[in-house]
Amino acid sequence: MTMARFLSPVVVTVLLFVSVPVGAQQPVAPPPQIPYGGPISLEQAKKVLAGAEAEAKKNNWNMVIAILDSGGHLVMLERMDGTQLGSIDAAKDKAYSAVLYRRPTKVFQDLVGQGGPNLRLLRLSGASPLEGGIPILVDGKIVGAVGVSGATSEQDAQVAKAGADALTK
Repeated sequence: MTMARFLSPVVVTVLLFVSVPVGAQQPVAPPPQIPYGGPISLEQAKKVLAGAEAEAKKNNWNMVIAILDSGGHLVMLERMDGTQLGSIDAAKDKAYSAVLYRRPTKVFQDLVGQGGPNLRLLRLSGASPLEGGIPILVDGKIVGAVGVSGATSEQDAQVAKAGADALTK
């Protein structure tokens, strides 16, 4: 009986000590403080679309390309011939997530891929955990975002980046 009284607090202490590191995770980086700018113009959106489409065609990928303004509103959408219908909403969701949270959607994909507490991101309204959404910057401000869907997440991101880069060329 005396041994049980002695071991009981020791066991509880050890369990508490061991369980603390299990819940510890590396802190999630704070959101980038990139300011929002005015909405992307139609001419700018056309350049982004042309750059993304050229990259998709070069690789023979059928894609949906969505371009949203800095307020999250659709400016342009293109569904290339043969692209699955489900990619329409996926591309818009990726672009919306990139505008809303001021970061590429790859950030969410990577965090969710780590599992554990990061899975709570799946409940974050408007956050797409699929790579392929990229903010569009002009003069250091977010003027919109491009979202692409139709192939693998990595290929979607490659096309989205080509579109965003086309605006600065």
